[in-house]
Formats: sequence, structure tokens, C-alpha cells
Amino acid sequence: MDFEVSEKMATMLGMVREFVDDELVPIEREMLHGDPVTVDDMVAAAQVKVRQMGLWAPNHPVELGGQGLTMLEHGLLSEALGRSPLGHVVFGAQAPDAGNVEILHQYATAEQRERFLRPLVEGSIRSCFSMTEPETAGSNPVLLAATAAKDGDDYVINGQKWFTSSADGAAFAIVMAVTDADAPPHQRASMIIVPTDTPGFNLVRNVSVMGHVGSGHASHAEVIYQSCRVPQTNLLGPEGAGFVIAQDRLGPGRIHHCMRWLGIAGRAFDMMCRRANERVIAPDGETLADRQVIQHWAAELDAEIRGARLQTLHAAWMIDRHGAKAARDEISAIKFSVANTMLRAVDTSIQVHGALGVTDDTILSYWYRHERAARIYDGADEVHKTSLGRRILRRHNA
Repeated sequence: MDFEVSEKMATMLGMVREFVDDELVPIEREMLHGDPVTVDDMVAAAQVKVRQMGLWAPNHPVELGGQGLTMLEHGLLSEALGRSPLGHVVFGAQAPDAGNVEILHQYATAEQRERFLRPLVEGSIRSCFSMTEPETAGSNPVLLAATAAKDGDDYVINGQKWFTSSADGAAFAIVMAVTDADAPPHQRASMIIVPTDTPGFNLVRNVSVMGHVGSGHASHAEVIYQSCRVPQTNLLGPEGAGFVIAQDRLGPGRIHHCMRWLGIAGRAFDMMCRRANERVIAPDGETLADRQVIQHWAAELDAEIRGARLQTLHAAWMIDRHGAKAARDEISAIKFSVANTMLRAVDTSIQVHGALGVTDDTILSYWYRHERAARIYDGADEVHKTSLGRRILRRHNA
């Protein structure tokens, strides 16, 4: 295994890290406390700088204006951008747009590419992904209740979705709905592109998460599709391929998530160490860093982050060389292990910061609220552990 990157990639990663630390970290306070319009203006100004640097949407394929990154390179980029909540947005690499670009690039027709994919990559529009439902198990997409019935040349979509991330302000949704209830379980559903100005697309609310509603790309919407009619030409990929497309989207997407989480963990760890060295706790100048318990936390957390990073890079390396199917076990393992490492890093950093850590004077409480869901979305920890454990034990039994 070789995790070495090209000189060009190393240079790009250095530029990204420097930009995140110098340009984005300073405006996080405005993000936490300021006027949303002012924040949008700051983000737009930063995006202009990124475009001038030639680094806009670097995760996309070359033919779409991106850098054509390998999975390993994409993971390293996600880690660098993950150091700030603004990183992926400012560089045009945010979810769910990034994942939607991937499946549109793979499955879209020429007409769909021109109408939806091109402006999405350019950043002139945003999109959302509409799969999770409030009354069905989100970790099992074969249980979907939303339907898309054929009527003439159209699909008529009915159903309730929630956690349709970034629906607020999105130009279109990629909806997963049942097109053939009598088909085998993994062939019942399809992916359909639905412009959000279509009659019957009803954004009911932005769901409040940990006390924060959010807006724009940071929102999670409840959407009701009520006799929502779109042409059958809006079908993405073959009919009945919704589950396959979802797996194509979620497998590599877990590498992106895990490396983003490692970016969070790395910065939380840096903040913890800085606070420990600065915080004087005795008249003789003793600091938190002089206490053995803090030293143990630093050692244990450093070792855990290093291990999680190597584990994730190995999974990315496996995907690059053998495909996502061959890396199935590695992907399942990092999904639950890295999420927990990131949350431990944030929680430990908060503990070292004391009362300051639970305030919004640092980015830590933001992460504590917004990243707790890492152990739930894209498959809950318990689902991945059960699936991985079953495969491991069956192999041993065989």
C-alpha cells in the first residue's frame, strides 16, 4: 500500500489547508453569531477567491471541470476541507451536491446533464437528495413507502420525506420512490429528478436539529410529494435501479464523510492541545498540560485519530484498486469507527475547554450538535456492525 500523492496533489492540499485556516476559520464566528445575509456574502466572496485559484469543485471529474481525483486523493481533500464547516461549501464540494454530481455523471442522459448536472457543477444552482422517510427505517431503503406511478408519459409521485438535506433553496431533488411494488425488494424503487418548482413538491419545514433549524445548504427539510407530476424522461438511470444507484452514491460517500470527520477530529485535537498549554490552573504557572490525565487524553486521542486515518486511507486505496464492492468490509468498519473517533475528539476537546467548550464562542459546540448524527445517517452504527460481523463470522464458518 502506498498513500503517497503526486507533487501536484500535495501542492493543492497545502493551498486548501492554508485557505481554510487563513480565510475560513476567521469567519466562523460570523457564521455562529452573525446575520445570515452577511455570512452568505462572505461565503460568496470566498468562493470567488477559490475560483480564481482554480480550485473550484476539485472533486468532480475532469470533463466537468474538476481535478479527476482518485478516491484516496478525494479523501485527503475532504479531510483538509473538513477543518471548517465552511470548507466544502466554499470549494463547491458540499453534500448532497457532491454525491448528486457523482450519480448524475454516471447515470444521467445527455439532456439531464445539460439541464441539471452542468449548472450544479458550476455552482449556479443547488440540489437535494430525497430518500429518508419518517415512517420507514432509514437504514433500509428497500422499505420505502413513497410511490411514483406512471400516468401517460409522466410519473406521479406521492409520499412524505424528511431529512431531505439542503432542500431549502435547491433547484431540484433526486427522489427515491417505489415504481414497481411487485418487483423483488431491491428492484422496487427508482431515482427520479424533480425540479422543486414542480406543483406538488411541498417543502413543509426545515427540521429543527438540536435546537437549530438551519437554512440553505445547512437545512434538513420535511417534504411532502402530493400528486407531484414529472415526465418519465426525468428517470435517473434504469427503472428499478434506485437501490443500486443509492449504493453507488453511499459507498464512496462514506470515504468523503470519514475523511471530513477526521478533519474535524484533527482540528478539535489541535484546539484541545492549545487550550491545555495555555490554561493556567495554579499560582506557580502550572497548566492543564502538566496534568497526567490531560497527557493521557492527548496520547490516547492522537493514537486513535492516527489509526482511524490509516484505516480510512486503506479503504480509499482498496476502492481505487479493487472497487467499492471489494472494499465493503473496510467501508462498513470506518463508518462506525471513525464517527466515534470524531465525536470523542470533539467531546474531549470540550472537556478540556471547560465551560468555554459548551458555548458558541468556539466551533466545538457547533460540531457537538451537528455531527452527533454521524452515527446515524448513511447507516446507523449498529447496522454496519451487524452487517460486518455477520460477514466476518460466515467467512470463518466457511
